[in-house]
Amino acid sequence: MPKFVTIGYGDREGYDRTAVEIRNAAHAHDAKLQEAGVLMGIASRPVQVRNADATQVVTKSEPFMKSSMPVAGFAIIEAKDMAEAIEMVSRTPCAVAHGVVEVWPLEQPS
Repeated sequence: MPKFVTIGYGDREGYDRTAVEIRNAAHAHDAKLQEAGVLMGIASRPVQVRNADATQVVTKSEPFMKSSMPVAGFAIIEAKDMAEAIEMVSRTPCAVAHGVVEVWPLEQPS
């Protein structure tokens, strides 16, 4: 079954202005996804890694991607197609609390 990487973006302001019932339902939806085997986690502080021409590893403690909202979390999901993947993430906290969830098809080498 195809795999997808999801990236949730959201901030406290959007979360706080979302009705408690909607937030609770979104967290319950996340719990069901996790029970079904979805690998999900909250984003922590990232580290950039570079090794130009394989000569020297250089790290930087900050995100490479810039966004108007912070990255809130990641998940790896399995779905039959993009439409099903979108349906799966459409009720997660970032999607319902004025954030956004990106869904990236994960191409796997043969």
